[in-house]
Amino acid sequence: MYQQALQDMDLRNDLSFFHILADSYRRLIGQSITPDGMTAEQGMRWLYEDASFGILAHNTAPDPVFIYGNKAAQQRFGYQWEELTVLPSRLSAEAPERADRQQFLERVARDGFVTGYDGIRIAKSGRRFRIKNATVWQLIDATGAYSGQAAMLPDTVDV
Repeated sequence: MYQQALQDMDLRNDLSFFHILADSYRRLIGQSITPDGMTAEQGMRWLYEDASFGILAHNTAPDPVFIYGNKAAQQRFGYQWEELTVLPSRLSAEAPERADRQQFLERVARDGFVTGYDGIRIAKSGRRFRIKNATVWQLIDATGAYSGQAAMLPDTVDV
């Protein structure tokens, strides 16, 4: 039920989702995902609108679908919010890359997070690019409920 609610909500400005995203990152990685000194509302807006790095999140469906992508991620992948948030996340990688991506996501599920990930992704236009030094983590709320995985894409380069 909660997963469907997440999929049906517009999470761009949802403070509850921001808390899950940011608090999970802080708990697992030990760092803040937003600049110091921001309120949660400011951090939520900054992360979506102004962050220079991409942030994506997908749900826990059997074929996970993106539920969040900040403007930096939308620009890199070439999708608008309405397109991105109905896209199965596996389609962000070309077919030959999907097995590696799946193994990587299984590692994240086992370990809680993984840093330093590199991989080839594909934009809506078909343009290929490499994500470099990505961090992927489990989205777990304060009660321990699991709601998906998120990725920070600090660096990308066209290939």
